Amino acid sequence: MRSRAAAAVLADAGLEAVYNMQGGIAAWEGLIAAGPPESGMAYFGDSAQPQELAMLAWMLEDGSRQFYAGMDVHLQDDNAKKLFQNLAKAEVMHEKTVAELYRGFTKGRAVEDDLPSGRDDIMEGGIKVAEALQWAEGKEVATILEFAIALETNAYDLYLKMERRLDGDAQKVFLRLAEEEKRHLERLAELLEKKV
Repeated sequence: MRSRAAAAVLADAGLEAVYNMQGGIAAWEGLIAAGPPESGMAYFGDSAQPQELAMLAWMLEDGSRQFYAGMDVHLQDDNAKKLFQNLAKAEVMHEKTVAELYRGFTKGRAVEDDLPSGRDDIMEGGIKVAEALQWAEGKEVATILEFAIALETNAYDLYLKMERRLDGDAQKVFLRLAEEEKRHLERLAELLEKKV
């Protein structure tokens, strides 16, 4: 049972319910986030320009799209497959949104033209796509859903941090992206609840 104070904190954070997984973090077999609350901002310093934030967001969205699309071969569950296919399509839309923002910051340059050469494909959470796909081989659907929830949580948190650093239309874009990541979280959590 939660205290009223805990319930109020959860409500303020936009969460309706919190579930305690048996064994907690000690039972988790996947990757975990570590470090101080600002660790998600480690990709760039305080002097990062808005176009750098947009490029990073584009790379994370592109990596997440690759991950969700690549999960088709790992998932046997039809509901999970369909959800991941829908999430891959949503990431494409996010890429387009961020690419447009980047063009505005750079007077028309395409983000794809300015990407660093020799870069690793990374996804939300800062994880290499290839490593995440390899990790997913042979995993239970619930474990993969928990992993995807962790990724989307990282993205939600990062976009809220970016939103606070920007203003005007850019601020609105990152706030909208954060809200969409929150919807992804809700869909993943709903399916996970059915699987456990």
